[in-house]
Amino acid sequence: MPMREWRRSTVLPSFLFDLRQRERTVMAPGTTSLAHERAVELSGDASVVEGPLHGYHHETYVAPLAGGSGEDGQGRWKCREPRPGLLWFDRRCFASEEQVLRALGGRIEGVPGLIQAGPTSLQRFIEGETLGALYGSGSQIPFALFEQIVSLFRQLAGVEVGSLDVERTCTPADRPADGNTAGFMERLIVFTEKEVYLRNMPDFEVLFHGLGLGGDPFGNLRERVSGLTARPFCLLHADLHRENFVVDAEDRLWTIDWELAMFGDPLYDLATHLYLMRYPADQERWMTKHWCEAVESVAPGSSAGWEADLPRLLSYKRAQSVFTDVIRTALSLEAEGGSARERLLVAAGDRILKVLAAGAEPLGSEVPPLEKVTTSLGEWLEARAQSPDAR
Repeated sequence: MPMREWRRSTVLPSFLFDLRQRERTVMAPGTTSLAHERAVELSGDASVVEGPLHGYHHETYVAPLAGGSGEDGQGRWKCREPRPGLLWFDRRCFASEEQVLRALGGRIEGVPGLIQAGPTSLQRFIEGETLGALYGSGSQIPFALFEQIVSLFRQLAGVEVGSLDVERTCTPADRPADGNTAGFMERLIVFTEKEVYLRNMPDFEVLFHGLGLGGDPFGNLRERVSGLTARPFCLLHADLHRENFVVDAEDRLWTIDWELAMFGDPLYDLATHLYLMRYPADQERWMTKHWCEAVESVAPGSSAGWEADLPRLLSYKRAQSVFTDVIRTALSLEAEGGSARERLLVAAGDRILKVLAAGAEPLGSEVPPLEKVTTSLGEWLEARAQSPDAR
């Protein structure tokens, strides 16, 4: 069996990852998707097409190119299409990941290459294992790979605002002036408040209120993250976790899934990375130290005020996860039925309880007992079953 670039869109416990796979579009027997048809067309042989790969945002198939020769034609390539009807929990700032990858060629090491096949840009499939498959959440990362992550941060710090020829789709309000870290954080909070919390309130009001997330949970959060130090902006990947790093046969680290890339506060990229990676405590301290040295060597001032600001940014990440994990867990349970739902309900309740506890301080919320969490989930599921507008 070939090594695979095994992808998840976010870092989740195993039971919730299994649930997330049920969010994927399921095709009826005998039907194919446009991505699959394109992969068969480009390869010339349906038997060599692999997929669909696990992934939240896209349905992806992998195949070699028919008659591929020379450096550009070798290896395997991704054919993919966006999954319809997805909920987005993070702001997108560039028109496409392919534009970002093309602009980063020669500037950032370990970025998948692209090839043009007619009107379609194909992304190279990296043969290897994800960092998460090799070293699970909470485990130590070997120093050779750790150094490559530090090097990635160093290179990102050198990509200044406006230096990429990529179409930006974010609004002018989502482009605070270079160094305005407070404005950058406010726009992230606005997205979470409006596009995640309020947009989904009609479908999740019963559950939000049952979990103590009604009222104005964002007022306390804004106070918690206030007073950020100014830092020069740079390019951020914004989703650097173990499933977005692929280790090839030569122990080279590749960085995939650039869809959430943006320009902004470099410390936010570190905070997101630390939150998602779940390093052991000693390695988290080492990463913070080496990150500071790396970004300062390229863009002086990039780590200014980190001692006070890193805890603030981590508070935002914990608060953000409350809403995304509650919604994702609830929707995953809704797809289940009968005994499977009952079996997963307790595990889902325990997961939600943990994120509620982690986000209680920045949101200023109370942590309900586990029984209240599972009861609230059950009441929401019952209300959804009786609603004609349920998804």
